[in-house]
Amino acid sequence: MQNYTLTRSKRKTIAIHVRDGIVEVRSPFKTPKSEIDKFVKSKEKWIENTLAKSAESKIQRDNFTLNYGSQILYRGSEIPIVAKHGNRVGFDSENRHFYLPPNLNPEQIKSACIQVYRVLAKCDLTEKVLRFAKMMNVMPTAVKINSAKTRWGSCSGRKSLNFSWRLIMADDDVIDYVVVHELAHITEMNHSERFWAIVESVLPDYRERKLRLKSLQKRLCGEDWG
Repeated sequence: MQNYTLTRSKRKTIAIHVRDGIVEVRSPFKTPKSEIDKFVKSKEKWIENTLAKSAESKIQRDNFTLNYGSQILYRGSEIPIVAKHGNRVGFDSENRHFYLPPNLNPEQIKSACIQVYRVLAKCDLTEKVLRFAKMMNVMPTAVKINSAKTRWGSCSGRKSLNFSWRLIMADDDVIDYVVVHELAHITEMNHSERFWAIVESVLPDYRERKLRLKSLQKRLCGEDWG
């Protein structure tokens, strides 16, 4: 049977998580070990397939590198990285490219692109938040950009919205879904039926947008952005 690490908590069901080649089983405190082993064995095929995909993603991440001429995502479009004389970094909206100083190494190019992404995310996401906030008759206390790798957005108890800069890689329809999702949390801080009703009232096709977000997540699993 597959080896795994076990984490017990107050949860009500058993769940299996596979990340970076490690299988973690999360279970309720009182669940017998024999029952956990039985559950893991029943999911053996799924675990093997997931481990194989995880290994493939790791190889892709290890080989991920950026150079001048590389194409990276911005609001769903592939945008080239070009060298531009000087010390400035930025996004040329007219010619549709990221511009960086010449002679940077791949790690410096990546770092510079992230710097540009963060600026774009702050500007674009704030604009979208204000537009949808007006439609939904809510208002966050702040819009912040972070470096979260597995969480696209969040809403704090103080109604401050936080977004990963990586979200700016998604196309506009998908970005709108995440923005509306977090704005809905200002009214409903859970994922109740009332919460999803709010989301659906603004974006009737939110389910399809949510699936497309997963596609982006899959792509990013093979890209090492640090």
